Amino acid sequence: MELKGKAALITGGARVGAAVAEALAQRGCSIAMTYRKSREKMLATREAVRKTGAACELIEADLSDEKGLDGVVPAVDKLLGRLDILINMASNYDEHRVDELAKTGLAPWDTSLDVDARAGFALALRAAPLMRRAGAGRIINFSDWLTASSRPRYPGWATYYSAKAAVQGLTEALALELAPDILVNAIAPGPTMPAEGMSKAEIEESIKQTPLKRWSGAGEIA
Repeated sequence: MELKGKAALITGGARVGAAVAEALAQRGCSIAMTYRKSREKMLATREAVRKTGAACELIEADLSDEKGLDGVVPAVDKLLGRLDILINMASNYDEHRVDELAKTGLAPWDTSLDVDARAGFALALRAAPLMRRAGAGRIINFSDWLTASSRPRYPGWATYYSAKAAVQGLTEALALELAPDILVNAIAPGPTMPAEGMSKAEIEESIKQTPLKRWSGAGEIA
């Protein structure tokens, strides 16, 4: 797809999404980004994107909530006038051990599935008519290397792993049903950037589990 003159919606773009937004903007794409808590980070990203000469708009939305979802795609259409690319990066990345969930309940499960899989599906359904109005479209979902390999490696991430497995299945189903004018793919990154709060031991273990023995970095994902 020729990116000049196109418009992209990126969800959950406070970290890696910032690099993706800038890369698209440098190729002439207008950007809309959703956020829930990371307003200051997103304002900095908006400023960086606008310095490339591209339009960039921010949309505050809780993607785990139906009302939050409903207004996102119409807002992009109103702000940018079109939508050609949807990049579903939003994720609920929280550790919850199974034995703890047995005592505290399944709320983290619901949140993970809602943000990662349900929101991605809902946004794709809402975005498809705008993409077809423009003649074509691209949807990119973010899964994870653990689900792509079908091998969970870390205890405590059952809800996250299950949600990303759902994203993988969703990608395959949408790729079939939205073809041929809308192409749907998934990116399943390995360790990209250390998560906030990771200990030195956890960082070293992630690198140990990675064949290249290093973090990939946001630029490679972009």
